[in-house]
Formats: sequence, C-alpha cells, structure tokens
Amino acid sequence: MLSSEQLNYYRQIIRRPVVTEKSMRDSERLRTYTFEVDPSANKVEIRRAVEALFGVTVTNVNTMRVSGKARRRSYRHRTGRTAERKKALVTLAPGDSIDVVEMGG
Repeated sequence: MLSSEQLNYYRQIIRRPVVTEKSMRDSERLRTYTFEVDPSANKVEIRRAVEALFGVTVTNVNTMRVSGKARRRSYRHRTGRTAERKKALVTLAPGDSIDVVEMGG
C-alpha cells in the first residue's frame, strides 16, 4: 500500500492521460498508453509511477518533448506560444490494461 506522500509524488509525475484517436488506437492494438508527464521526470520514475498508480506491469517507456507552438491571439493578431510539455508512451505487459477514459482526459 502506498503512503499518501508517495501517492501525491506519483500523481505529480503523471499529469493526465492523452486521449486522442491515435492514442486510443495504440492502446487497443499495441497496449501502449500515452500520458502527459512532468518535464523533469525520467523514464524510471514514470515506470514506477504508472506501476504504482494503476497496478500494472510496464515493459517499456518512451518519452518525447513537445515544443510549444505559435498561436495568434485575438486582439490585433498578437502572437503567443502554447506551453512546452513532455509525453510518455508506456507499453504494458500482455494481459494488463488501463481504462484512461474512466480517468478523464
């Protein structure tokens, strides 16, 4: 059983699931789930967090940094940037699954 401090730490690492058509297709076919994670988290921390929070066995973790994009804002077309983020593609062992739709995206 996890202590409340560990649980909070793991919840800070795993920010939210990425629920898109592509990520849902990968979760069904390849057992690969996509999460937005803390930019300072490494693969070992992400693996431990997913295993502890969801009670599954992780076989592989791939990470990527997604740079912010330039966006126009309404007043006189001033430009701004969206935030940079980090995504993790987590592959689970055969037989394990996570219900990301139930978590809320």
